[in-house]
Amino acid sequence: MRHTVHVPMRWSDMDAYQHINNVAFLGYFEMARVNLFFEHPTHDDQTGMRRGLVVHSHEISYKRSVLYDADPLEIQIWVSGIRAASFTCHYELFDHGRLAVTGSTVLVPFDFARERPRRITPEEKAFLLRYTDEQPA
Repeated sequence: MRHTVHVPMRWSDMDAYQHINNVAFLGYFEMARVNLFFEHPTHDDQTGMRRGLVVHSHEISYKRSVLYDADPLEIQIWVSGIRAASFTCHYELFDHGRLAVTGSTVLVPFDFARERPRRITPEEKAFLLRYTDEQPA
C-alpha cells in the first residue's frame, strides 16, 4: 500500500530559471517520510519508527521540471527491502497529476543514546509491511 502526502511548494524553492530547484525535492521527500513515520495518526511509541532513523543514501531521478504553484505536490511513498537493520523508501512525486520526480532513500534505525545502528523491532517491521507490496519473510 502507498501512503499519499500533499506537500506545499515554497517560494524560496525556486531557482534562477523559476523552476523548483533540484535539491528541494529531497526536502519534499523528507516531509513525506516524516508524515508517514512520525505524524500518521495511528502511530504509538512502538510503531511508526518513532525510535529514530538515519539516512544511509538517496537516489533521485528528474522526469520533468516543476514550476512554482500554490497547489501542493502529491507524493506517494512506500517501503521495500526490509532487512534486519535497514529498509528502502520509494517516492513518486506528481505535479498536477503528472509524474515529475522519482526517488528512493535507504534508512537505518538508529539508537541515539548508544550512537549506533539498531535492529528493526517486530512491531516496526509489522508497521513497515503495511506499506510494501512484498510478501512477509
